[in-house]
Amino acid sequence: MMSILEAHLICSLLVVIDLVTRALRFQWILAGLRTPVSFRDAFVMTTVGDAAAAVTPNRIGAEPARLAAAAFAGVPVTAAFVGVTFELLVTAPVTTAAAGWLALIYAPRWWHNASPMLAETEHRTWPVIVVLLIAGIVGWIFIRRAMPKASHTVRRSTRRAWAYARRMPAWPLLASVPLTLLGLAARVAILPVLALTLPFPPPMGPLAFGSFALLYAQILVPTPSGAGVIDLGFVGGAVGNLGEHHRQLLLIWRVYTTAAVVGIGVIVALNAYGVAAVSALARWRETRRGDEGR
Repeated sequence: MMSILEAHLICSLLVVIDLVTRALRFQWILAGLRTPVSFRDAFVMTTVGDAAAAVTPNRIGAEPARLAAAAFAGVPVTAAFVGVTFELLVTAPVTTAAAGWLALIYAPRWWHNASPMLAETEHRTWPVIVVLLIAGIVGWIFIRRAMPKASHTVRRSTRRAWAYARRMPAWPLLASVPLTLLGLAARVAILPVLALTLPFPPPMGPLAFGSFALLYAQILVPTPSGAGVIDLGFVGGAVGNLGEHHRQLLLIWRVYTTAAVVGIGVIVALNAYGVAAVSALARWRETRRGDEGR
């Protein structure tokens, strides 16, 4: 049995590993596109993007926030967009392969343990699930309409995007594979580490599969970070039988997988853009006063 302090220290380290691997991956890809940035700028881009993803349905705010951060750092929009595209070309197959491996080994056992509890939870709470899904869809539509359409700018730069893509050597993509695996493993490991603090922890293999499913199902659920539906799944048996510790572990798990990401993103954004934002606001006020004085 692991102590609470040890678990918190390890989970904090896992969050750091996840954030650092994301930043390094994007920095290396931009370097391959001959648009080098410092690790600090790459960390700001990815962390702000992750925070925006966590607070928007289907993680829809991730790429606009990252493109805005890239533009602030002096990275051309087209280069940033191509970098994000290459990153997706790496992360998608790696994540799919990891999902297939976990499913092949642990999914049958996980389903055997979780399906009775999930069926009971669905039967008792289906009206709540429906309301959450409808609210999430409405929020997704609202954000889609309110968000600036950066894709229009990218469509106008197709030739430049191809020019950036042709510069890409193989090494950033190959080096991104182990970074992606390391970051994925760090995120998935948070829940099993927390479960090791229980007097009778569940089997780690099926729990790791449940952790993976809860993390990546958030992309499909139209609420910020899958709020509501993912939480019901957690306490309803998706992570196995945790006895009376479901809600306690859910709260701590959410702190490390959602609240910490948002909090770090906000702090990084304030540190990177706070002075610039205040200066821009001051200039806007001076301009407005000048216009009123006329």
